[in-house]
Amino acid sequence: MQMIDTEEILPKSKSQVKRELLALHELGRALVGLPNKSLSQIPVSDATRDAILEAKQLKMEALRRQLKHVGKLMRDEDAGAIRLALAKLRKPHEKEVTVFHEVEDWRDRLLAGEDALVDELCGRFSGVERQRLWQLVRNARKERDLGKAPKSARVLFRYLKEFVDYNAGG
Repeated sequence: MQMIDTEEILPKSKSQVKRELLALHELGRALVGLPNKSLSQIPVSDATRDAILEAKQLKMEALRRQLKHVGKLMRDEDAGAIRLALAKLRKPHEKEVTVFHEVEDWRDRLLAGEDALVDELCGRFSGVERQRLWQLVRNARKERDLGKAPKSARVLFRYLKEFVDYNAGG
């Protein structure tokens, strides 16, 4: 007995079609939210791009109608390629957030008294001035202990971030 592929025979259910159209509509809404520079990197037709640019200028009911129009135009687009391009655009941002959290963690560990981290950071990043780093850590700890605003902790964060950015670019 031979198995028959039921997907080829049975049409999509009404609910499935609605879910797919809603997904395309949401994808169109995401494209409207992109900056124009990022939008130029998304593979869409000129008609869809024009409709998206027009939607960016509208408000309220006119925007709702235009989004509906963009959703209809999205039916003729390659949704997979668009989602892939959106993911690539978001990737650098995710990396920035990861670096931000890592630097924040270093600052917090230094303020908590994890002094061995200074040696680790000096070995890991070129150009870190050990004496300057210790000075910033001491000042930030002193401010924290006195209950002052964390000005030195912010300076310490920027100092650490500067070396991460420098070493990432170089």
